[in-house]
Amino acid sequence: MTVKIEQKIINVEVLEHATASNGAEIIQMHEKVERPEVLLGATYKLKTPLSPHALYVTLNDIVLNLGTAHELRRPFEVFINSKNMDHFQWIVALTRIISAVFRKGGDVTFLVDELRSVFDPRGGYLKKGGKYMPSLVAEIGDVIEGHLRAIGMLDTAPDPTRSAGIEAARAAYAARHAATSENESDFPATATICAHCQTKAVVSLENCMTCLNCGDSKCG
Repeated sequence: MTVKIEQKIINVEVLEHATASNGAEIIQMHEKVERPEVLLGATYKLKTPLSPHALYVTLNDIVLNLGTAHELRRPFEVFINSKNMDHFQWIVALTRIISAVFRKGGDVTFLVDELRSVFDPRGGYLKKGGKYMPSLVAEIGDVIEGHLRAIGMLDTAPDPTRSAGIEAARAAYAARHAATSENESDFPATATICAHCQTKAVVSLENCMTCLNCGDSKCG
């Protein structure tokens, strides 16, 4: 059916509700959803070389359409706590902004890339396992990414073709080099940082720089 628009369009509004096949209303996340008395959540501990005290990142989620086939778990708010008060002002500002974006709804996964692209002018640091963090803000983004994967907002299934390539690269490297027990990382001590996944896992494999973590290769 074609509808002719006779008047000038002056405003556009995204529908916040949809209807299931049985006529029940499907609620999507939006800023008018009221906060329940109790929220599900998880707290993540961050221990960085930038501070003698750990940071604790708490992400609380709201469950929409509970008990139906359209049940959704979406992030609602974030809190960051620490004994170290050096970063208090910007941490409070960051948590309020992130929480506001969560409550707006829609695709909030862009926050991960935005936070992980923040670089500390004093330099970053390596986490245990060899993953490079360009800043504390980037590690907070890393925590949010893991949480979004846990609640199903980001895909957790690895690409089978890419996974096979990574395993092949690791096997080829292991066949030529013996792992050292002194290395705390999962990758060789001589590895360099990968520009793609920020992990200290790039080695020379058949004269080609290859990442043993994500499979990124300079030879394609």
